[in-house]
Amino acid sequence: MSLRRLESIFEEFSFIHGNVFVLLVSWVLMNFAGHMPDTYYSLYVLELGGTPMSVGVISFSYMIALASVQFLGGYLADSYGRKRLVVTMTFALALSYLLYAFAFSWEVILVGAVLQGLFLVYQPALWAIMADSLPPERRGVGYALSQLVGVFSIASPIVAGCIVGWAGLLTGMRVMYMATVMAYLTAAVLRFRLRETLKPDAGRPGVFEVLRSYPRAVRESFTVLKVLPRTVLNLSVVYVVFHMFSWMCMQYYVIYATKFLGVSEEFWALLSAVWFASMYASTLPVGKLVDVVGRVAPLLASMPLTAVATWMFIKGGSVLLLTSFVVNGIATTMFSNAYQSLQTDLVAAEYRGRVIGFTNFFAYVFGAIGGFVGGYLYEHVHPSVPFMLLMVSQAPLLVFSVLSVREPKVREE
Repeated sequence: MSLRRLESIFEEFSFIHGNVFVLLVSWVLMNFAGHMPDTYYSLYVLELGGTPMSVGVISFSYMIALASVQFLGGYLADSYGRKRLVVTMTFALALSYLLYAFAFSWEVILVGAVLQGLFLVYQPALWAIMADSLPPERRGVGYALSQLVGVFSIASPIVAGCIVGWAGLLTGMRVMYMATVMAYLTAAVLRFRLRETLKPDAGRPGVFEVLRSYPRAVRESFTVLKVLPRTVLNLSVVYVVFHMFSWMCMQYYVIYATKFLGVSEEFWALLSAVWFASMYASTLPVGKLVDVVGRVAPLLASMPLTAVATWMFIKGGSVLLLTSFVVNGIATTMFSNAYQSLQTDLVAAEYRGRVIGFTNFFAYVFGAIGGFVGGYLYEHVHPSVPFMLLMVSQAPLLVFSVLSVREPKVREE
């Protein structure tokens, strides 16, 4: 490899230092550990006495809790800064997994899920600090790397399958959740090294001050939309709708595959690994594509790909399932990377926390509705109906996106 080629590579990734480096390393730890129990999460709920509808209730409660703190999270991120919120809540999130590890019924999982939703008040601050730390010309690659660190998660389902095969589903899940606690605690300690990217408007808020801030946070999150391009609102609508139909199915893939299609737990672990592998293998090429051809085209392309992948999953069969998970992984990467890059391009740094909070609020509310409706449809109508709705929804979403989402003439710093 020539010296000039090496210099080009170093220049391409020269932004990986400071905050970006700390976040990437912490995500490696959290993704690898967290995706192990995620592999069999819904089956764990069933093992603890739940039903598919119970999975929907947990999903609904988690998303509503998550939605309830998004305005506040965005407001705190823009008013008091990002770092303190990220570090404190990462510790809280780590400890919440103890409830999952020692759960004796699905209702305990419900409590843990609600707490986790509340602790994720730091999400707007987390993505704002990432956005602030990326140079405009490297955002596509930067967000691609934030996804690519999950490449270590390719092994997570395989490890999970081995643990479940060795210890059984119940004990194996408890072991994996304890590993998740340790990984999240380590990530929380690492995040002490983050550097604040926004000068706070006020000092450290007290508990009562934070609670009093909530109405103002909601008002400012709506007010800020008046100074932003119309495309920001249109893009938010696309994200919310996509999120709702995705969550309608999210927790039921493993149940549908194992209980309806007859897939073994071992083959499910392989399918999960294939999904991660395809998603992360496409991450850098997609990131580069987003930087070169623009954000909108990959965003649009992700929708028909999602529809095709969902159709193949519904049909079942080893070949179609494997192909489905490959296509779905690529579509997920395209949508996520293009959406995040486009939102950052359109929104000035001082508004990002509130815009992220605004968008996440509605995404989580409608995601909660989607998860609950998905559970009802799965249990009381037919297991394939949630997936059919996800597939069909991509057509009108594509038309709306073509008509209403535009590239900015000038990208925000």
